Amino acid sequence: QMPPETSGGASVQPGGSLRLACPPSGETFCPYEVTWFRQVPGKEREFVAELGYGGTLTHADFAKGRVTAYTVHINNTAYLEMSDLKPEDTAEYFCRRTTAREAGSYYYRQRGCRVGETSWGQRTQVAVSA
Repeated sequence: QMPPETSGGASVQPGGSLRLACPPSGETFCPYEVTWFRQVPGKEREFVAELGYGGTLTHADFAKGRVTAYTVHINNTAYLEMSDLKPEDTAEYFCRRTTAREAGSYYYRQRGCRVGETSWGQRTQVAVSA
């Protein structure tokens, strides 16, 4: 069963799940990839997972077996789902959308796409505790 979308901050019990959305900030035509990060106060941001334009998912070791990501094309929004949450998953989660290298083709360049353009999603605080 798909977990409800997590937004605006959430408290989750250990073993629970989250679903984070990464909507477009502007145009929705250019090909893009999405990277999710998390950050704990006082520490640098940490890579969580990346969904490539072709659908390839890469993830951090701590997320192995617990994370999936996909795009819903009707609203051009990418989603990250993470399960079996642990207290050490407590952090602010956020995403970055980057125009993919496929945007360098003539077809996309003619339509205003530029490789490497980025936008950032809102931060969502996730607290995992009993």
